[in-house]
Amino acid sequence: MTESFPRQQARTRRFSLGVPRAFTISPDGVRIVFLRTKSGADPVTCLWQLDVASGTERLVADPTALNAADEDLPPEERARRERAREQAGGIVSYAADADLRTVVFSLSGRVFTADLTGAGLTGAGLTGAQGSGDAAPRELSVQTPALDPRPDPAGQWLAYVSAGALRVAPVNAGPGEDSGEKDRAVAEPADEPGVYYGLAEHIAAEEMERLRGYWWAPDGSALLVARVDETPVQRWYISDPAHPDRTPAEIKYPAAGTPNADVSLLLVGLDGSRTPVEWDRGAFEYLVTVVWEADHEPLIVVLNRDQNRMQLRTVNLATGTTELLREDTDDQWVDIVSGVPAWTGDGRLVWSADVRGAKRLVVGTPAEHSTGTAETVTPGSLQVRDIIGVDGDTVLFTASGEPTEIGLWSYGPGGLTQVSPDGGLAAGRRAGGTTVLTRRSLDSGGVTVEVLRSKTGGDGAGDATEPVTRIESYAEKPNLPFPRAQLLSLGAREIRTAVLFPSWHEPGSGPLPVLVDPYGGPHAQRVLAASGAFLTSQWFAEQGFAVVIADGRGTPGRGPAWDRAVYRNLADPVLEDQVDALHAAAEQFSDLDLAHVAIRGWSFGGLLAALAVLRRPDVFHAGIVGAPVTDQRLYDTCYTERYLGLPQQNEDVYDHCSPIKDVERLQHDVDNGADQRTPRPMMVIHGLADDNVVVAHSLRFSSALLAAGYPHTVLPLSGVTHMTPQEVVAENLLLLQIDFLQEALGLSAAGGGM
Repeated sequence: MTESFPRQQARTRRFSLGVPRAFTISPDGVRIVFLRTKSGADPVTCLWQLDVASGTERLVADPTALNAADEDLPPEERARRERAREQAGGIVSYAADADLRTVVFSLSGRVFTADLTGAGLTGAGLTGAQGSGDAAPRELSVQTPALDPRPDPAGQWLAYVSAGALRVAPVNAGPGEDSGEKDRAVAEPADEPGVYYGLAEHIAAEEMERLRGYWWAPDGSALLVARVDETPVQRWYISDPAHPDRTPAEIKYPAAGTPNADVSLLLVGLDGSRTPVEWDRGAFEYLVTVVWEADHEPLIVVLNRDQNRMQLRTVNLATGTTELLREDTDDQWVDIVSGVPAWTGDGRLVWSADVRGAKRLVVGTPAEHSTGTAETVTPGSLQVRDIIGVDGDTVLFTASGEPTEIGLWSYGPGGLTQVSPDGGLAAGRRAGGTTVLTRRSLDSGGVTVEVLRSKTGGDGAGDATEPVTRIESYAEKPNLPFPRAQLLSLGAREIRTAVLFPSWHEPGSGPLPVLVDPYGGPHAQRVLAASGAFLTSQWFAEQGFAVVIADGRGTPGRGPAWDRAVYRNLADPVLEDQVDALHAAAEQFSDLDLAHVAIRGWSFGGLLAALAVLRRPDVFHAGIVGAPVTDQRLYDTCYTERYLGLPQQNEDVYDHCSPIKDVERLQHDVDNGADQRTPRPMMVIHGLADDNVVVAHSLRFSSALLAAGYPHTVLPLSGVTHMTPQEVVAENLLLLQIDFLQEALGLSAAGGGM
């Protein structure tokens, strides 16, 4: 019997297992290191290396061979993986020296190193821990549990975090060896409860894409280290009601309007010197990122609490003082763009900014950035997404012309070049004239990974490249008809919308109930030119639904004006666009039955689903509300305040964007005999171990619904976080949602039950 799609999707971690990722290319472009599990069902990630010239791979490190496949993760590592949305196990991250000769990684708080220059290269089917003739990965003698180990650029020293202290140790110290004073703390809390060094605080990891808290000097003589004082941050407690014998977990969660962690920066020398890095931390409390490259002073990016002023500053290594190099401002907010700042080989700084209505790439000397004369090198028709890196004088970045597509681009001496083919979603890496191009499309399933090499061997943009080899994906193929999403631009605002039908449905053969399946909020898109983006939606379609997915105002890819349409209002524009897209889709497809419409969503999508059934019951007849933000005051500072401001100054804004307030108004109307609306069936789902959108959102929401006499179903998920990674939970969650939708809409089971 064929395995069901829900089971397969859960087992394969949404078909991410077996997909190569996390590429690093050697400076000469001849070797590529990456992560991949051995199959599409194997959850243990291994470290691999590819020889570009021969196209052969070797398995550098296998946790199973190192007797480390069974994970016992420190709480800090579990939290980091949750912030990074990491679903696999094993070697999920690694760090290397500048020449990609030495790599280090952690497994269950132990640190291992591997030599990447061994001569033995074997085929991808190798099952051992290393290639023939290569030395096995070696465990280092360090304090455990060790977190975020990183070698210095020369590969001589290792830095890592343990017990809140940043420590350094020689890379050549093996287990059991007497390292004496060599393994030592260079920054540690001294009777300072709530203080730690070298790790990213919750806000940095969750909202600013900064997952690290220290940075090596290019010569390995010093480090810039974040000091995090969480004393001001409120404490919340997450318990597991299914296990009352367990102590509740204490988390430091800065909810909107409450104090953030106090983050400062120290310059710490291996010789014991310590120099505070100075900037106006009262005015700019967010440390966004740090960049320290050879032949340049360190750079820091800081952001004010209101997020409408961002500064790029240089650090004086002698004094720790900083000097303003560039300041970006906006009446609403300044976007954090990953990958900047960066240096080109000829000494220019790479930045990204909103310029004349578009998100653009800006390149110039430090003086040009300081005077506002740096060159904007991308056109207004191209919305820059992320800066991936710099190879010599070539900048590699992703950008969108059409919002549903993401292309890989480069800019350098030869000008602006599109690296990826038209259409689909692309990403990549580049070094030494070698480019790793990853791509997904609507026409093919899964991810393809192609290695391109400059024909001239140079690093200038515009030079011709040719494919030389591929890195295979071992991901499984879904047990599901291939998704045939129709991507449309609907309504006056040209809302990008995907519509999916059951594979067995013939146009005009009869009406289908509709499932609106959005995310709908900032930072994430659902309508993308890649078939893999629609697997779950296609499964719902196979159960007898027409599925409509819309990316309304606030979603990325369409420029600053579109993004900022949700400023001070995370409710009306997003809900209005879902309704408009639904009605426009029904005008185009007569098979959509608007008398039977449900909506489902998770996280921001859960918020949107709650708003939909409460505010537009005339349109939405049932809702699945997953891990919703029901009270904006309970979500974190950086995200919420970016869009809504401080709650102390914008109480009405917070109330208007919180579904729990809708329920309180509903109760008032009922008590006064003014409400005539028919309550719509609602299923509220939440993981009890969620430390991102805490379960208090759903519990308080349910209490308010109960007080208003509003019938609803609550599905608590014991031990489950925001990601719902557990196989049995993830599988049955889909099945329970279908059962609820069919009952709520008065439907009989349809389709093949895949």
